[in-house]
Amino acid sequence: MPLAIISGTHWGDEGKGKMVDFISQKANMVIRAQGGSNAGHTVVVEAKKYVFHLIPSGILHPGIKCILGDGMVIDPADLLQEIQFLRDNGWEESLSRLFISEKAHLVMPYHRLFDQLQESFRQSSRIGTTGRGIGPAYEDKVARWGIRAVDLLNLDTFKKKLQLVLNYKNAILEKVFQKPPLSFKEVFEQFEKYSDQLKPYIVNTLPIIYDALASHQNLVVEGAQGTMLDLDHGTYPYVTSSHPVAAGSLLGASLGPLSNIQSVGICKAYTSRVGEGPFPTECLDQTGETLREQGGEYGSTTGRPRRCGWLDGVVLKYATRINALTSLVITKLDVLGGFSKIFFCTHYRIGNQVTSELPTDPFDWEIAQPVYQELEGWESDISKIQFYNDLPRATRDYIELIEDFIEIPVAILSVGQDRSSTIVRKEIF
Repeated sequence: MPLAIISGTHWGDEGKGKMVDFISQKANMVIRAQGGSNAGHTVVVEAKKYVFHLIPSGILHPGIKCILGDGMVIDPADLLQEIQFLRDNGWEESLSRLFISEKAHLVMPYHRLFDQLQESFRQSSRIGTTGRGIGPAYEDKVARWGIRAVDLLNLDTFKKKLQLVLNYKNAILEKVFQKPPLSFKEVFEQFEKYSDQLKPYIVNTLPIIYDALASHQNLVVEGAQGTMLDLDHGTYPYVTSSHPVAAGSLLGASLGPLSNIQSVGICKAYTSRVGEGPFPTECLDQTGETLREQGGEYGSTTGRPRRCGWLDGVVLKYATRINALTSLVITKLDVLGGFSKIFFCTHYRIGNQVTSELPTDPFDWEIAQPVYQELEGWESDISKIQFYNDLPRATRDYIELIEDFIEIPVAILSVGQDRSSTIVRKEIF
């Protein structure tokens, strides 16, 4: 019953899409655990690029069942676009393997609206959300205003819930934000159409998952965002509204604390983040620009340029602990080619103190200065290399420094966008 949980180690955009696709070659099922269309997981197969915001990244492997799990918040319009994209690109067959948990919550039109209004209200203290309604959808889930996928199976139930919620939301729109109310008729008719289109996919996914476990199939749980965006464990308040850590992924995938779990961290060879919030190793000079351009660091979801800097080992060690990582995957290693020197952050200097522990106080984040270990870089292009020992000595030194620092093995290296541009040192399954 091998189970691999895939978690990002930093602020998202670590390359989880490619690695879920790669690891899923030996899997039978992929479950997306949390988040919504704020994710943008990119898979490149034979030079063709696929970007999945909601559908699990294992969908391109024949025979693999893909589940949108309990912990997700799903925008029906975005999901239907992805379904149509698969149809248009010759993947009609894959849709018979796609399932939506009845327990997943829906992103409603008012969630997107409130996302934008709340960000505007924060002014200079904005979070930097994607504006896709994810936070307000989770807010409604916790406040018990949420509408779930199962409600699309019974439009009488859906209508009653929508009327109650919309009365409440419209009161806020009018009295707090001085905005016009949303039309119940328009929203209901829109979701009536969504119901017809999505009904075939909405099921009780629990028996499907546990039948797979009982028959000792290989399961991959696909997390979205990253550890430092976790609601509890990230750089709060500059976080997402769900739990991208491994424990949160188990919960969002209908799984308990099982044995035989591989907790796999996905870490970029350097660090990036999009949106607001602390980033101690951010390079505001030409180094940051070079990393952004060579790495194509523009958001798959928003298109926003990502902030870039050297690999933050303090965050990486923290993520190793929080996720109980058993192995690490390093992506975009090829992007570092051409740098004469590479820097790896081992500590922070906060005032007069030097620490390897992650601070919690937002003030400490603002004044934290990275303490680096300097390494030799490499000039050569490594994107065609298939075996670890064929990498330049400087590249291997960098990998082995990371292993020694976090005390777990680096199992897989990604040296290019395509599925084939991958070096395996240790099998996950």
